[in-house]
Amino acid sequence: MLANTLASPWIVPVGFAVVGLTLAGAQLADPRAVAEDSGTTTVVAAVMVFVLGALNFHGERTLAVALGIGMTALLYFKTELEGAATRLTPTDIRSMLQFGAVSAVVLPLLPDRSFGPYGVLNPFNIWLMVVLISGVSLAGYVAWRLTLERKGLLLTGLLGGVISSTATTFAYARHARTGAHTLSATLSVILLANVAKLLRVLLLALVIAPVVLPQLALTMVPALLLTAPALWWHFRRASGEKGEDTDRLQNPTQLGTALLFAAFYALVLLAAAWLSDVVGSGGLFALSFISGLTDVDAITLSSARLAEQGNISLTESATAITLAVAANMLFKAAVSVVVGGRAVGDWWQSPLHCRWRE
Repeated sequence: MLANTLASPWIVPVGFAVVGLTLAGAQLADPRAVAEDSGTTTVVAAVMVFVLGALNFHGERTLAVALGIGMTALLYFKTELEGAATRLTPTDIRSMLQFGAVSAVVLPLLPDRSFGPYGVLNPFNIWLMVVLISGVSLAGYVAWRLTLERKGLLLTGLLGGVISSTATTFAYARHARTGAHTLSATLSVILLANVAKLLRVLLLALVIAPVVLPQLALTMVPALLLTAPALWWHFRRASGEKGEDTDRLQNPTQLGTALLFAAFYALVLLAAAWLSDVVGSGGLFALSFISGLTDVDAITLSSARLAEQGNISLTESATAITLAVAANMLFKAAVSVVVGGRAVGDWWQSPLHCRWRE
């Protein structure tokens, strides 16, 4: 107010410096306070209150309130944040920084225009899909890392499925063979991981092409409902067991991985557009099934993008995604039996037979 009234803007930075020096002097004048709390977060927050006052006077009330609440929350959860930081390894922090480079440095530099046949190769949109997939996987991985001490089967299955349902399925199939977990615990985690995969597909469709979601829900929602009874049965029988870490769940945010996914996504996008135009829906469906054996994300994003652009119909897009998901599920089921042995795939372990034996 004084700076505005006296037309002397220097009053604001001078006042800011005076407040900071006053707080520093108070700390130095009370050695006991320094010995008890060597941290500076509270002091910095007190200095920032001066800035909030200046922002409020100049009409930036929303920003001032947001910063004030944000600082208060950081101060209140300081202990929890310190604990979270100790659970993250230097590799995890480096991968987060790599994700920052992928999203905030590389993405803005790419041209936002179409190239190549059918105009489907847009560098900006292709890398945006990389950012989306990396962000979803990284969020699941960070949540998984931060719950290491209290990881039950529910968190292990759901978060493992967000990171990589394939890696989680293989790891717990191996546990079934070695006897590290009961069969019910193994199947609970595997089912939860693949439920997370279905939810992830719906999320990607919602973000990329919401118009596809109603058609896609016609197959994804029944799949979720059909999984529920078996999941409930095995989860109830495995109650009390804990999940465990596995070296297969590595941090998914790596620059090399991002580049490979970008190349694969561009290839699938181009092949899908070409097959849909030359061969028809049959060619697109064949591509979806084949690519879905190893990766569902690429065909999900490409089919949703083509439907959004009007290159294929909504029904064709939903069908292609469904075929990719079905192929991926069949592939994981087959490998689970190979890795986990007959116990994983034995129909004698079905809920009906278990109930009959009891």
